[in-house]
Amino acid sequence: MYAACCEPLHNGAPASSAEALMRSRYCAFALGLDDYIQRSWHPSTRPPRNENRADEIHKTHWLSLRIKRHDIIDVSHALVEFVARYKINGRAFVLHETSRFIRTDGHWFYLDGDIH
Repeated sequence: MYAACCEPLHNGAPASSAEALMRSRYCAFALGLDDYIQRSWHPSTRPPRNENRADEIHKTHWLSLRIKRHDIIDVSHALVEFVARYKINGRAFVLHETSRFIRTDGHWFYLDGDIH
């Protein structure tokens, strides 16, 4: 499944949709692929590299991702609402976010999001 879904994106293939990029980013968080997380974040909102964040990614155990909706606004803009469940040090958390994505030069990028 990974080889057909997220691995090509992690290796540089463009995502076919904002939802596909969202799924690949979740997978990258689960696998600790901080470089991909950075590359898939739009340069205008991408935070600077942070070793503490990379350490946090590796300490987090991702449990599940549920896409609630994928709204295509136009050819270059989309929204993805999702719920991700994870644990840190055995404590469970839920991230519910509506993320904004932008397509630039044929590539989708995470722009930012609103946490519910």
